[in-house]
Amino acid sequence: MQFIYVLEGDITIQTLDAKITLHEGEAIFINRDVVHLVMPDGPCHYNSFIFPDYFLKFYSESPAGILVDKIVGHPQIPVFTFKEKNAWCNRVLSTLQTLVSLENSKTEFYVYEVLLQLSSLWLEIQKNIFLCLKVPSAGRSGHVNTRMQSFLSYIEKHYAEDISLETLAKSGNVSKSECLRCFKLTLQTTPYKYLMEYRLSKAATLIKNTDEPIGEIASKVGFRHMSHFGKCFREKTGYAPRDYRDL
Repeated sequence: MQFIYVLEGDITIQTLDAKITLHEGEAIFINRDVVHLVMPDGPCHYNSFIFPDYFLKFYSESPAGILVDKIVGHPQIPVFTFKEKNAWCNRVLSTLQTLVSLENSKTEFYVYEVLLQLSSLWLEIQKNIFLCLKVPSAGRSGHVNTRMQSFLSYIEKHYAEDISLETLAKSGNVSKSECLRCFKLTLQTTPYKYLMEYRLSKAATLIKNTDEPIGEIASKVGFRHMSHFGKCFREKTGYAPRDYRDL
């Protein structure tokens, strides 16, 4: 499972069924097995907290497991945003801010402090999320979503490699035309454009969070020519890669 908290700027979360923009001070919960892409909307800074559900169950066959399983994988809760300025959402945001502080200033008790905050976070969600839950409209046909899960999982694992339309289509056991149709139907884009967005998103994260040379980052995310990477990165962010690192 995953929580994302935006410290500065804006980001967009793309899932198979929705596109959600988060602004500074907002957060999102992304449920287990929900395929998604995080795309920075220009210069931004966010923290992502990823953890397995057994962290919240304490031990095997714990009574707490029943409460965890009520939400984990729930088809009506693929994601949940924390934007509204009500009391419980503010408590969730405050806990996420504490997790950010713990991440930035680790002590010998870091692991236990994080587990304590995650438990507090989950308790707030258990108490309140079903009161706010709205049943989504009927989704797209199951076979399209199943195929998209295969396509996007393949891209996630192989984005640094050369991926052809034929190879991607084979990962979902469909024709090239069906692969194109699935992307158009669900994400309103092409496989190539999605792959480029994914690579650029990975590159932006590496540029901001590491000291790796720009050329190595470009190669690591699948760009074979530095000039092409620089052009695409500037079109996406408005900045040259080196200028983006200095922001």
